[in-house]
Amino acid sequence: MTRQLTIGAAQSGPIPRDQSRADALERLIVMLREGHKRGCELVVFTECALTAFFPHWLIEDPAELDTYFESQVPGPDTQALFDEARRLGVGFHLGFAELAEVDGEVRHFNSSVLVGPDGAEIGRFRKIHLPGYSEPRPDHPFQNLEKRYFDIGDLGFQTWRAFGGTVGLCICNDRRWPETYRVLGLRGAELILLGYNTPSNNPDYPEMNSLVSFHNRLSMQSGAYQNGAWVVGVAKAGEEEGVMQLGQTMIIAPSGEVVAQATTLEDELVVHTCDLDATQPYKEGIFHFGKNRRIEHYGPITSQTEAEPPG
Repeated sequence: MTRQLTIGAAQSGPIPRDQSRADALERLIVMLREGHKRGCELVVFTECALTAFFPHWLIEDPAELDTYFESQVPGPDTQALFDEARRLGVGFHLGFAELAEVDGEVRHFNSSVLVGPDGAEIGRFRKIHLPGYSEPRPDHPFQNLEKRYFDIGDLGFQTWRAFGGTVGLCICNDRRWPETYRVLGLRGAELILLGYNTPSNNPDYPEMNSLVSFHNRLSMQSGAYQNGAWVVGVAKAGEEEGVMQLGQTMIIAPSGEVVAQATTLEDELVVHTCDLDATQPYKEGIFHFGKNRRIEHYGPITSQTEAEPPG
């Protein structure tokens, strides 16, 4: 008997900067209800799903910046989503900007939460690989100020027993780093959920613009295959505040194959029934970690950050 899990990947179209939290949340609730009608047991929302992706512009007033963050989840702005999930009996994943107190200090994180069909939190992740820069670049058509607005995540790459399998989380740029998937794989991940806000062009390296779509697929497909896991990558799509977002929400099998993908740049629910047992031929075969990993040769992975060519 296989472990079947029907998942809805809930792509978000553009969220205007002036759209209220209530309106943005209602869009998510609409997709949650659609997921329920289509048999989904889990609906996955994108990174920072409650607002426009504010790192794309400079915000100099700290008070204004904090308006994009949630001080509690669930809280006044998100409780309706939790309540509806509980009513429908559908779990979900939600990306949001988190304002948290850690060791007596206020911290800002790019976070996501995994919620069960009973509306209770299962696990939480805070983005680790922050892209971009701290100081604005006036010559760029848009900014990437994640290093200015967010602290590096402090929860590590964890997994949880949930939805009949083992689930791990990451966010956006984390998906480009093989270490992300390998740590999750070593912790038994059979299903990896992530959201991303990826522009369709790169002001720093315009020669890569034609490869943005390919690199998006490559990072997730290779991570799925090399760790024998399902990967659900959920995007923001379309032109948001002058920035064209890639979209390309997809569900990827442990084989590395894309089995379902969005066809629009709007709010769209992509549904697929995932067999969690399909991970086993990869985990027990070519990527049997216990038989094939040679950790005595992997020292540089955790002992250095910069490349060190031979002298």
